[in-house]
Amino acid sequence: MWQKLINAFATGGPDRHLPARVHAAIQKQQDSSEIVISVIQLMVVTAFVTLYSISPKTFPPEVEFKPVPWVLGTYLVFTLVRLAIALRGRLPGWFVSLSIVADMSLLLLTIWSFHLQYMQPASFYLKAPTLLYVFIFIALRTLRYEARFILLAGAAAALGWLLMVLYVVIAVPGDTMVTRDYVAYLTSNSVLLGAEFDKIISMVMVTAILAMAVTRARGLLVQSVAETTAVQELSRFFSPEIAQQIKASESEIAAGQGVERDAAVLNVDLRGFTEFAGQVEPNELISVLSDYQSRMVPAIQRHGGCVDKFLGDGIMATFGAAVGNDTFAADALAAAEDVLAEATNWNNERRAAGKPALDVNVAVATGRLVFGAVGDANRLEYTVIGPPANLAAKLEKQNKLERTLALTTLESLKLAETQGYRSGATLERRGGTRIADLTDPIDIVVLAA
Repeated sequence: MWQKLINAFATGGPDRHLPARVHAAIQKQQDSSEIVISVIQLMVVTAFVTLYSISPKTFPPEVEFKPVPWVLGTYLVFTLVRLAIALRGRLPGWFVSLSIVADMSLLLLTIWSFHLQYMQPASFYLKAPTLLYVFIFIALRTLRYEARFILLAGAAAALGWLLMVLYVVIAVPGDTMVTRDYVAYLTSNSVLLGAEFDKIISMVMVTAILAMAVTRARGLLVQSVAETTAVQELSRFFSPEIAQQIKASESEIAAGQGVERDAAVLNVDLRGFTEFAGQVEPNELISVLSDYQSRMVPAIQRHGGCVDKFLGDGIMATFGAAVGNDTFAADALAAAEDVLAEATNWNNERRAAGKPALDVNVAVATGRLVFGAVGDANRLEYTVIGPPANLAAKLEKQNKLERTLALTTLESLKLAETQGYRSGATLERRGGTRIADLTDPIDIVVLAA
């Protein structure tokens, strides 16, 4: 632990080798902490000024030099400047270190000036209860989660108080006022060196304890920020529903875990994309795919859809599988409408730019399916298995044979209507349609042609 403290003071912490994005997230937390620290310090100095203003003054009126107001005024200005800099941006480490020394120096200077203010022997200030604020200033540094600044604050406090004790001892040669009588110490301006060393030892011990606690907390903070950043990055590879499923899992997710639900599956695909891919450069191909997906995915997610996977130019999404609901069929057909509207806008833009239009095919199927994790111990994937997934894929391909853009089954449409779905157009029904690889014909509905 002591080696960790030494490393923390010398290098700024064990997280210096973290990825830049993780370090930036931690730094952001530290920047906000510096603002909080500055505000608390402003409250402290305001309390100093208020208490000094309302407290009775025991010094004779003829005293010309009154140092306390000057010290408090200087400290107030310094605190305001520090807060202004913290609000404007990041405080560099050297400035934080300088401000810690300045904070402690101004506090101790305020205490030191008491004997001048009240025209008492130097030992008078050693009895000031204002010393307790030293521990507040040390504790404030824990808000930044960097042990080196706690150690610096504690070292400045202990060294400063030691110098103040030495000043008392040597201020008046031959009259040190040092005593070994505890009663005399408590009832006069006498100095009990053991009591002063107790104060210094307390500062050192409090500093060490806080530094050790923060070093341990810092490790948890780094781990938490790293994991949170990783989750945010990984969430880009999963739909929000899947990410939440992983986050909320009470036990380790393993292959073979699944649930059975009534749900809907929506398939989206670009017609003629294979031929198109052979006619363009790779960069343009990927650019078109990215543009297409950036339009289709939000349209799906606006209706609660969960993107299961991307299959080249194909998109497979589910409704009510990852998180069960009572409107999965209605949501899926509403999403299909939205996808088709986005596809129309996209192709209009492509034509206006002199580029060929690409028809978007859509299919929706509903029914009982299994949602769960598949894979092995090192590679897992959430997916859906069941008749609706197979049927949606077949219906999507059926669009080409039917010369349509979007299809669903009559059964799915009726279920969606019971869940509140209402189409804005008259839908064509085609009964007894034969679908490839299906034994029996089914009734289908043309959502768009």
